[in-house]
Amino acid sequence: MKLSATVGGENFHFSSIKDVLAKANEEKSGDRLAGIAAGTELERVAAKACLAELTLRELRENPVLPFGDEISDKVEASIDEATFSLIGSMTVGQFRDWLLSHTTTLSDIEKIRPALTGEIAAAVTKLMSNLDLALAAKKCAVVVKARTTLGLPGRLAARLQPNHPGDNVEGIKASIFEGLSYGVGDAVIGINPVFDSPDTVARLLDETADLIDKLALPTQNCVLSHITTQMKAVERGARAGLIFQSIAGSAAGNKAFGLDYDLVAEAFELAKSKGAPERFMYFETGQGSELSSNTHAGADQLTLEARCYSFCRLFEPFLVNDVVGFIGPEYLASGKQMIRAGLEDHFMGKLMGLPMGVDVCYTNHMDADQNDLETLAMLLTSAGVNYFMGVPMGDDVMLSYQSSSFHDIASLRELNSLRPAPEFEAWLIEREIMDENGRLTEKAGDAFYISDMLDSKAALST
Repeated sequence: MKLSATVGGENFHFSSIKDVLAKANEEKSGDRLAGIAAGTELERVAAKACLAELTLRELRENPVLPFGDEISDKVEASIDEATFSLIGSMTVGQFRDWLLSHTTTLSDIEKIRPALTGEIAAAVTKLMSNLDLALAAKKCAVVVKARTTLGLPGRLAARLQPNHPGDNVEGIKASIFEGLSYGVGDAVIGINPVFDSPDTVARLLDETADLIDKLALPTQNCVLSHITTQMKAVERGARAGLIFQSIAGSAAGNKAFGLDYDLVAEAFELAKSKGAPERFMYFETGQGSELSSNTHAGADQLTLEARCYSFCRLFEPFLVNDVVGFIGPEYLASGKQMIRAGLEDHFMGKLMGLPMGVDVCYTNHMDADQNDLETLAMLLTSAGVNYFMGVPMGDDVMLSYQSSSFHDIASLRELNSLRPAPEFEAWLIEREIMDENGRLTEKAGDAFYISDMLDSKAALST
């Protein structure tokens, strides 16, 4: 295993594969904060040159967190050996070329997915340009089904995120009505609660489930509390469409989140026993979470993010969401870094077979703005992202960050001739919110038009 390279007449030696991966990463403020980033651009180039010559087998045998870490162990146990034997001798550079070849198809990629680890996905990502990442991700379509079908060609879905600073149901409903009137909500109606308690979670789940039933709405609900709180609510009889949890790329990081593999598996079995749909798990990730909890163990944030995806894959989720700019400038300092991270994460997740969405977002203390957000959203739409967030006016009044708005989702669909999930589109057309050509009608944006549907239904029932 060669861990050195000569660039520009200067010799560079790296201490380990973990060191190569860290220094081959594009510039990230989080890696600098951790003290593991390349010191110069020349060193970064040398690390990339070294990385390109490593084999996929060497990456598999040398995870950035050694065996004994739960994620490393679970992923290793999941690898299909027959499939890995077909690709193990490839170098990372050869793997990149194969992925980008015009002769490599989705079917080809699907065949090798069971052989991939997070480290392999991260390594090839570090050798790609932004255009490479979009082009390769476009090939890696992932179609999943719950009450709606996401990931189909020509479709772009959105989570309706109706957060409220006081968990007020009427305020939440007002946001839901407006979002639905713009054609948003086919991925999920997902609420981040202020109060992480079984009573609050059960109340919000049941209120949104009732709303979905009364409107005959083809979507699913979710309250994004800790997984143990959701389990308590579901055990009490609350109706959850999806089960959610934020995860990390190290066992110690997951412990900091208050979870491990067995806990997620327990929640999985509970939801399954309650008649969950075909897919029902929802995970959120984001570069830098392990550094924020001091559980990175000297590994770079991109590789740890890829390990999140290898963990997610074990539970066949319906949604995976990269909250790309939420953690702040300590990890992604600028719009440029945010854009790069969003493209990286989307590609890695898709490569590993995950139904990736991205919360194109930033916090106000980052060196980023609305144009950066919209640029990333347009790039990801071209790359075939499954879904975005739909937030009232793009400003989350509870979480205090900037994300994509209801209007943004409508604009991205119009710009790229995309439509909502087919089941949701049929609902919109039937209610004259969208026409047969996929364009919003004059009723779009009228929250009262949706709320009046409930009033008329109540009148009919009496």
